[in-house]
Amino acid sequence: MSSGQGLFSSLVRRISGMGLIVGTFFMAMSLTPSLIPRSDLVQGVLAGVCFAVGYGITLLAKSIWLYIQLPTPNEWLSRRLFILSGSLSVATALSFFVKAAEWQNSIRAAMGIDPVPTSLPVAVGTIAAGIAIILVGSGKLIAILWRRISRRLGRYIRPRLARIIGLALVIWGIALVGNGLVFRGLLRVADSSAQALDALVEPDVAPPTDPLRTGSAASLISWEDLGREGRNFIGNPVGADRIRQITGLEAIDPIRVYVGLNAAEEATDRAALAVAELDRIGGFGRGRLVIAMPTGTGWMDPAAFETLEYLQRGDVATVAIQYSYLQSWLSLIVEPDYSIEAGRALFSAVYARWKELPEAERPELFLYGLSLGAYSSQQSMRLHEIIDDPVSGALWVGPPFVSPLWQTLTAERDPGSPAWLPRVDQGQLVRFTNGSAGLDAAGRWGRMRIVYLQYASDPIVFFKTDGAFRKPDWMAEPRGPDVSSELRWYPIVSFLQQAFDMAIALAVPMGHGHLYSYTDHIGPWMQVMPPEDLDPASLARLERYLKTRND
Repeated sequence: MSSGQGLFSSLVRRISGMGLIVGTFFMAMSLTPSLIPRSDLVQGVLAGVCFAVGYGITLLAKSIWLYIQLPTPNEWLSRRLFILSGSLSVATALSFFVKAAEWQNSIRAAMGIDPVPTSLPVAVGTIAAGIAIILVGSGKLIAILWRRISRRLGRYIRPRLARIIGLALVIWGIALVGNGLVFRGLLRVADSSAQALDALVEPDVAPPTDPLRTGSAASLISWEDLGREGRNFIGNPVGADRIRQITGLEAIDPIRVYVGLNAAEEATDRAALAVAELDRIGGFGRGRLVIAMPTGTGWMDPAAFETLEYLQRGDVATVAIQYSYLQSWLSLIVEPDYSIEAGRALFSAVYARWKELPEAERPELFLYGLSLGAYSSQQSMRLHEIIDDPVSGALWVGPPFVSPLWQTLTAERDPGSPAWLPRVDQGQLVRFTNGSAGLDAAGRWGRMRIVYLQYASDPIVFFKTDGAFRKPDWMAEPRGPDVSSELRWYPIVSFLQQAFDMAIALAVPMGHGHLYSYTDHIGPWMQVMPPEDLDPASLARLERYLKTRND
């Protein structure tokens, strides 16, 4: 056998032809559109990961095939199959890469974004190749380690049992290192960075001088203990003068109360502080009171609260407590109970104080949450607590896919309504909207009014844990207005696409993905909390102004 033939035979043994085919098909399918438009870097990393996953699944199937001693092709046939698989892989990759830009532009067109450059396939292919080589190479090193451990164990026990135990030891070791060193190390870095950012006092946001504002010298919560997002929320209010200027109507200053994570160790203590501060500045004397849960970082979305305060002409108080300073997705992974605990503590404290007030004098009570805040807000109240004296309503925006109540309502939607815009019991208690549709339900509102604001293109809402092996309902026709008509479901690959989508869910124009616009809050707030004396002309002025805030 010549040296060339020997090298080729070695290549055939080391590289799986079937793995190349499956890996290439996985990579090719990853180029098709999902919910969020992807840059060349993100698409390249995704494509490389998908190739490695497809290649790895094939090698796993091959190992099982060999383990149960099924027949395999001889060397002559293996060589020809390798050539065939290589040719098929190249042809598949080229045909899909040619369409990559067109597929990405189908999402961008739905969201009003400029098309990608024609050089996208070249950049994506280069990045994908590098990622695939790194991941497949790492897998090869792990396989070598497995074989060495198995051979050593084989000196003392049967070879098959040695391979099984060796594989278990390798998986255990990788999990131990990954969780104990890599994940925890990254978490410590993220935690310390987020903590430092939360403590940062920005010079352009000054502490209030009005004693009836949280964070002032007279407040029960110091300016420093509000945290960065709390200072932004309290330090940038919508005042009565501004409301009058925009709407042309008389107004009063809205009330905002926020208790930062450093104000008290326990969530119950922060909630007690929030209630005491509300009492101090007259929050329970307003017409409407909103118990709000921020995102994981403590952020309070100005698109929600500015819109609300304009609509209510300032006659509203909002109270919130911080439970984390990590990004919502990271907080959900490492400390999911913290948000629920904080939501329960705040609701219980405010509701108990609210119940003490004479019924004719207390404000209407509402709930609000965005993202992880929506997740915790939905679980903050218990039926037995409110059944005799319920809250007036709730607005939950971008609820994460893990939200139990949201899951139940979506699953039990009225027949014929799509999963991305469900209709439940003719809209008497709950309505879903994307900002422009779904609010004009056939049924009349009952005593409680609950609205979910969610975009069809929001992967935080529509990610499915079983999406690797089951087509999600939201992909069925008719689809949402900002979802590509070219989107298709592929086993495993679509799951990976949506996982990447969640990481870049905010990298979109406002009004898509997980970035909710000012104007899309108008309809939901007006349904949940109908404004008084807001004439059509004033509403039109407000809508024009809020459109400028979307830009």
